[in-house]
Order: sequence, then structure tokens, then C-alpha cells
Amino acid sequence: MACRERTDLGLLALRLGTGGILIAHGTQKLFGWFGGRGLKGAAGAMHAMGFRPGLPNAAMAGLSESGGGLLLALGAATPAAGAAAVGAMSAAVAVHKPSGFFNSGGGYEYPAFLALTATGLAITGPGRISIDHATGNRLNSPKVLAGAYALSAAAALAVLRRRAKVMAAQAAAKAQAAPKEEEVSPEEAAAELP
Repeated sequence: MACRERTDLGLLALRLGTGGILIAHGTQKLFGWFGGRGLKGAAGAMHAMGFRPGLPNAAMAGLSESGGGLLLALGAATPAAGAAAVGAMSAAVAVHKPSGFFNSGGGYEYPAFLALTATGLAITGPGRISIDHATGNRLNSPKVLAGAYALSAAAALAVLRRRAKVMAAQAAAKAQAAPKEEEVSPEEAAAELP
């Protein structure tokens, strides 16, 4: 088997694997497949994680994952597919970041790996066993790549900024609601010393 054929088969394997995983995650959110919560449950989870409003954020996450995954698997509009996956995984990384890097501790290792793989495929291209190749790579160009990633980055930044404001407001409200320690004057404090 020639090197180019091996490369095309390797890209196909990466696309099918990564795309399949993203499709599964997206359809969990959208339809409740594969043990997922469905859109209503995903909306509640998104709301609890600070993504407001929950329903549109859950729908967008599910569509980005499943749509981006399907396009990656097919090798169609590969740069846009990779950008959609990266946008969704950016939110997942933000949620898991407080738990550190490794997945075993609840960290962001897994969504970061999916984002990196999707980006690698978007940059490299899908190979010859793809819809992009069959259509003359019209939607697999450097311009599409740059535009798709710019749009994805802008959207992810807006969503993550909105979430950061929600999380900061929740932390402030929690701190304000916490019982305050009784204030003690310096004289009272000195009187309690031995």
C-alpha cells in the first residue's frame, strides 16, 4: 500500500472516530440518545453550569457537536466542522478547568484532546476519501479555515464571557449570603488573651 493511500486511510479513521464521538455527545444533548438527558435535561445542566439561557446554549452545543462531528466523519466542509467542534469543546474545557488537566480527576483533558484532533483534521484536510475531495475542496480552503475559526473563536469568547459574569455574580451572592463572623473590637479581643 502506497504512503498516500495509508495517509488517506489514517485520516478517514481519525475523522470517523472523532466525528463519531462528537455525534454521540451531541445527540445525547439533543435527543437523549446513548444515555443522555435530551434537550430539556441538557438545558437544565447548562443553566446550572452558568450558561444562560440554558436552552439555546444546550441546543447550540448539541448542534455544534453532532453537526461538526457528522461533517468531520464525512469529510465535508472540514474546516467548518473542526471549528464547530472546537467551539463546543471550548465551553467543555472551561467547565472542567477547575478540576485540573487529567480526565481521571474531572479535568479538561478529554475535551481538549477532541478540540486538538478536530483542529488537526481541519488544518490537514480530510484526505481523498471524503466529500471535500469529491467536490474539488471548495469548502476546504485556507479562506474557509480562517473564517470558520475566527467565527468560532468570537462565538466561544462571547459565550464564555457571559458565563464568567454569571459565575462571578453567583459567587458574590453566595459570599453575601454567608453568615458573617461577629465583629470583635480590639479591646474585647485583648481581654480574651491569657
